[in-house]
Amino acid sequence: MIRIGTRGSKLALVQAEWAADQLRRNGHEAEIIVIKTKGDVIKDRFDKMEGKGFFTAEIEAALLQDEIDLAVHCLKDLPTENPSGLKIVAIPEREDPRDCLVSARALAFSEDGVPQLDGLTVGTSSNRRVAGLAAWCPEATFVPIRGNVPTRIAKMEAGEADVVVLAQAGLNRLALQRDDLFFYPLTQDVLVPAPGQGALALQTRASFDTDLSFFHHEETARCADAERRVLRSLGGGCQTPLGAWVGKVDAGYRVKVFLGPQGESQTPIRLDLTGPDPETAVEAACRNLAESRE
Repeated sequence: MIRIGTRGSKLALVQAEWAADQLRRNGHEAEIIVIKTKGDVIKDRFDKMEGKGFFTAEIEAALLQDEIDLAVHCLKDLPTENPSGLKIVAIPEREDPRDCLVSARALAFSEDGVPQLDGLTVGTSSNRRVAGLAAWCPEATFVPIRGNVPTRIAKMEAGEADVVVLAQAGLNRLALQRDDLFFYPLTQDVLVPAPGQGALALQTRASFDTDLSFFHHEETARCADAERRVLRSLGGGCQTPLGAWVGKVDAGYRVKVFLGPQGESQTPIRLDLTGPDPETAVEAACRNLAESRE
């Protein structure tokens, strides 16, 4: 029996059920154990919370204490440093990494095809999303909204915001498409996703020796690891207004980086580079990022 640890949100449970189904298809028994994390209990905005691993620390502790055997995380929630005694055994094929605007009414578009938010209230607790969208729509108003995907949509419908920003991957995994709502996926040129957004990470104890390689998707792992290298180079966490995306293009691999204003600097940093492989492209991006911050 492989015990799967997960958060209790609807999305987390869908992801854990998917993992359990894959295990059973490959001859393993599986059960799901729900674990509450700091991020589930504390209702403050992320920029008001101290530390890292808001949605993962308690699950990792359960792994180390042999209360579960396998954790299913959203990769973007994991700190870049793996705790001693744990390992990432697989990163499955990625879902859509983009962010998506969700609104109860149709939005207008600019001449270059970007949904217009000026004059609207946008609900998000992500510093990255605030900084990235403010660069496009400086007259928008941003308010913190937390909770799982259905909760944030319900808060928007109740009037707390005109628009909410959600991960397209979560909407897809929940099969959440409603005729009474409007969905506007944003390209990476408009809003650069969080490092690892759309990808899952399967984590076990270092001593766990069951072969789970059937979960792994190497192309996703290479691109997501390269994105997380950008985050690691900044020593950042959930509070850092950083977007980093790496994807295959005709010329090799493209990396897009957005770093929102921090400290005395009020100018965001944008990078758009290509390279023959994810590692080379991100190495150049990290060099440029370091030079831009000097």
